[in-house]
Amino acid sequence: MDRIHAMRVLVKIADRGSFAAAGREMNMSPPAVSRAVASLEDHVGARLLTRTTRSVRPTETGERYVEDCRRILAAIDEAEAAASGSYARPTGSLTITASVMFGQIYILPLVTEFLDSYPEVDARLLFLDRVTNLVDEGIDIAIRIGHLPDSSHSAVRVGSVRRVVCGSPDYFERAGVPETPADLARHRFIAATSASSLTDWKFGPQGHETASVSPALFCNSNPAVIEAARAGWGVTRVLSYQVAQDLAEGRLASVLEDYEEEPFPVHIVHPEGRRASAKVRLFVDFAAKRLRANRFLN
Repeated sequence: MDRIHAMRVLVKIADRGSFAAAGREMNMSPPAVSRAVASLEDHVGARLLTRTTRSVRPTETGERYVEDCRRILAAIDEAEAAASGSYARPTGSLTITASVMFGQIYILPLVTEFLDSYPEVDARLLFLDRVTNLVDEGIDIAIRIGHLPDSSHSAVRVGSVRRVVCGSPDYFERAGVPETPADLARHRFIAATSASSLTDWKFGPQGHETASVSPALFCNSNPAVIEAARAGWGVTRVLSYQVAQDLAEGRLASVLEDYEEEPFPVHIVHPEGRRASAKVRLFVDFAAKRLRANRFLN
């Protein structure tokens, strides 16, 4: 069997978690789907998928192989697009990554709008609270918050966000409004377990002023932290975009604004060193225009 075609079948199974669903999308019979996977497993000499009565998922070896297949297939699609002149119009799959909350709030609506405008493009969204390797993980575009390291990637700045200290208005009415970072010692804190420097909050343009805090409540997600703050349980510190709507509508109030650190830039990043396809170029332009117009990112 054509190995490239078999790779496409394997990736589709991994994405859909089902032989039957992959077969339906690729107009293949169940035996043909099974033969494609078997041919790859015979070729590499390892089991690539684990089958249960409910689902199909890659083995540990299969996970690495699937990601390799994604990169190989993306390179093939790009080469074919260049040869056929498809750089003039957007086609094919677009893989985009962002942090979880930023992706859900800001990127998902952009992507669905983009797909409505360009029906020959499909998208795969990876919302992860970690820094991804665009090349190794086969990602076309990333939205990064924070200062970027030197790299060969192209980056387009689209806005900035701040780190804000906030709580509900009724909490500050009960506990008092801190006027300086030192006043935080009288307050109760909520923090995400993934946050860095949990016990030291830095303030000022250079981050030279520090307030030591001892959170009484830890949550493993930022939405849970924000919900506890909304409920008036205590004070938290999050990125401004995460609570922008709450601040605008009065559910939360920010304090110590005169002591904030420098804002963090927001960039759209994509790999350099190869000519960007139409889908990448158009999405970058499309997203940059929308994000720059968003009042919560400026």
